[in-house]
Amino acid sequence: MRNNTYLRLESVYRNYKGYVNTRELTGEGFSNRQIAVLAKEGYLEKICHGHYWLAGGRHEKPKEHKCIEVCLNNPRAVICMDSAIYYQGGMEKEPEYLSIATERTDRSAVKMNFPVKRHYFSGNNFAVGIRKRDTEFGSYNIYDMERSICDMLRLEQEIEMEVIDYIKKNKQQYERLLKYAKLLRIKQRL
Repeated sequence: MRNNTYLRLESVYRNYKGYVNTRELTGEGFSNRQIAVLAKEGYLEKICHGHYWLAGGRHEKPKEHKCIEVCLNNPRAVICMDSAIYYQGGMEKEPEYLSIATERTDRSAVKMNFPVKRHYFSGNNFAVGIRKRDTEFGSYNIYDMERSICDMLRLEQEIEMEVIDYIKKNKQQYERLLKYAKLLRIKQRL
């Protein structure tokens, strides 16, 4: 490729923060072929169809890059259960898989560069407890901690006692946990 291409890439590094999509790259004057070559050479890291990380840029990936990348791939996906608890500071150790929830009718592919565990939730209660997190690199959807605990109980996964003790200390969070437990029909287990 010509030096001009790499000079334009330096401009992209200055103008964009971390993630960039194909439309933005073509708007900067890159052809699809040039984008593919830049990805092959390691200047761009392909995240999913149409989205790239500026690998040669000045920014390091944020702590929650997996969450952002999953939501770039599927904007309707929600970070759930143990992953949601981890990214909200309720657990110290990152789970082996990123747990995501989608509606039962959502069959779009989720192919990522890291392990993902997908859960299909009913449309009736899918939107309960979703929070949108905005970061300087992008945004993602995540269930609040109380909803995540209820989902883990419902699907019979282990929960560290320190997480439940943390929730019990805050009266407002504990009441919200009981409300979700009643809604999701698991109040007896709690």
